[in-house]
Amino acid sequence: MKDTEATQALGAELALMAKAGSIICLKGDLGAGKTTLARSFIQALAGDEIEVPSPTFTLVQTYDTTRVPVAHVDLYRLTSPAELDELGLDDLLATHQVIVEWPERLGRDLPADRLDIKLVANGKGRVADLGGQGSWSLALKRLSVIADFLARTDWAKATRVFLEGDASFRRYERLVMGGKTAVLMDMAERPDGPIVKHGKPYSAIAHLAENINAVLAVNKCLVERGYSAPGILASHAKDGLAVIEDLGSDVYGKKMLRGDDMSEPLEEAVRLLVDMARQSWPSRAEIPGNGWHHVSVYDREAMTIEVELVLDWFWPFAKASVPSDKERAEFLDIWQDLFPLADHAEPVWIMRDYHSPNLMWLPERAGFKRVGLIDTQDCVLGHPAFDMASLLQDARVDVDFALADRLLDLYCTLRKNDKGFDEVDFRSAFAFFGAQRASKILGIFARLAKRDGKRGYLRHMPRVSRYLERNLNHPRLAQLRQWYDRHLPQSLRESLPQ
Repeated sequence: MKDTEATQALGAELALMAKAGSIICLKGDLGAGKTTLARSFIQALAGDEIEVPSPTFTLVQTYDTTRVPVAHVDLYRLTSPAELDELGLDDLLATHQVIVEWPERLGRDLPADRLDIKLVANGKGRVADLGGQGSWSLALKRLSVIADFLARTDWAKATRVFLEGDASFRRYERLVMGGKTAVLMDMAERPDGPIVKHGKPYSAIAHLAENINAVLAVNKCLVERGYSAPGILASHAKDGLAVIEDLGSDVYGKKMLRGDDMSEPLEEAVRLLVDMARQSWPSRAEIPGNGWHHVSVYDREAMTIEVELVLDWFWPFAKASVPSDKERAEFLDIWQDLFPLADHAEPVWIMRDYHSPNLMWLPERAGFKRVGLIDTQDCVLGHPAFDMASLLQDARVDVDFALADRLLDLYCTLRKNDKGFDEVDFRSAFAFFGAQRASKILGIFARLAKRDGKRGYLRHMPRVSRYLERNLNHPRLAQLRQWYDRHLPQSLRESLPQ
C-alpha cells in the first residue's frame, strides 16, 4: 500500500511540471507500477479522479480537457513497426504531454526533451530512478529545490496543486493542509535576455523584476500600509521561492466573464487607487531579512521601448512589412512630444498590471481591503493615471465604456480637493497612458501569436484597438492619431485573421 501511495504521489508531483511537447518514458517489469504512476499523473492534470483506463488494448488514450493535453501510450502489445507509424506519436508530441509505457519498443531515437523513469521492486519496496533531459533536467532540479524549501516550513506535509503558470518565469501552486491553504510562489532568477539597446536587455530597460525580491519587498510594504497584498509566510530569496497568503480564487476577470455585477468591486478598486495616490511612496522597500529593493522610476526609456513593440511586432504582423526609418522616427518623435503628459510632481507606486487577472475580490474584508493585489513584482514609481488606464481598459475582458467613464468621473470627484490634483491634466495623462499601454499590448499580443504560436491572443486585439481609438480622440493626442490613421488605422487593426 505504501508503494502505491508513493507512486501516486510521484505522479502528482511530476504533473506540476507537465508541458506539451515532452515525453515521459516509463520502464519496468509487469506490475512495477507504471500504469499507477501514469494514472495519478493524468488525474492530477485533470484536477479530479477521472477514469484512466490502461491503454493496453487501444495503445493510445488521449485526454484533451486536462490542464495540459496528455496522451497515454502503452506499447506492450505492439507487434510491428508499422503499427507504431499508425499511432501518430509525432503529431501528439507537438500538442500533448506524452507518457509512454514500454518505451523500449519504440525502436528509434527518443525526443531530447524527455523524462526517463525506471520503476524497480526490490526487497525493501518500489524504487523509482529518474533521469531528465532537456527541460525535464531543469524541472527535476527545481522540484528537488522546492521540496527542500517546503521541508523547512510549516507546509512540509501540504498537498501541492498546480494553481497557475504564465508566459513569464513564474509559477504558482496551492498548498492544502487540513483546512488551511497557502500559495507557493516559484520565481527563479530571470535569465538576462539579448542586448537590445544601450547595452541592456529589454527587461532592464522596461524595469521588469529580475527575481523574487521585488515581490517580497513590495508586498511587505503594501501589507504594512493596509492593502490586501498576499502576506509572506516563508521565503528563500536565493532560490526564488516563497509561501504566501492565499487570497482565494474570486478573480475579477472570472467574475467579469461570468457576467457578475462588477460595479462595487470596480468602484472599490478605484477607491484603492485614490488612497494610493494620496500617500508618499519610497524609492526603496525592505526585503525581509535581505536588504533593500530599489523601486525604479517609470521613465521615458521604459515607455519608449514598450511602444516600439507596435513597430517591431504588430506592424510586421499586420502589414507583412517593416516600417521605414522615416516612419519609425516619426512615431518616436511624436511620443517624445507627448512624454511630458506622463510627468508627475510626486510619483506614486503603480502596479502596471492593475487589471482583472491580478485583482481578487475579498468580500469578507472592509473598504478597499476587499481588493486583493497580486502580481506586484513590476511595481514602479510613476503617474497614478497609469493604473487607472490599466483597470478601465482591460485587455482581456470588456469594460463597458459608459461604466469606465463613470468610474473615471468617480476618481476625479474623490480627488478634486486633493492638493496638487488637476483634473484636466489627469484626464490627459489617462489618455496618454491608455494609448501607450494599448500600443505596447498590440505588440506583445502580435509577438505571442507570431513567435510563440499563441494565436489565442489575437481575439483580444479588436478590444485593445477600440481602447486605443478612444484614447486617440483626446485633443492632446491629435498627432499620434494622424500617424495611426495613416499607417495602422483601426480598420486594419480590427481586420486581422483570428
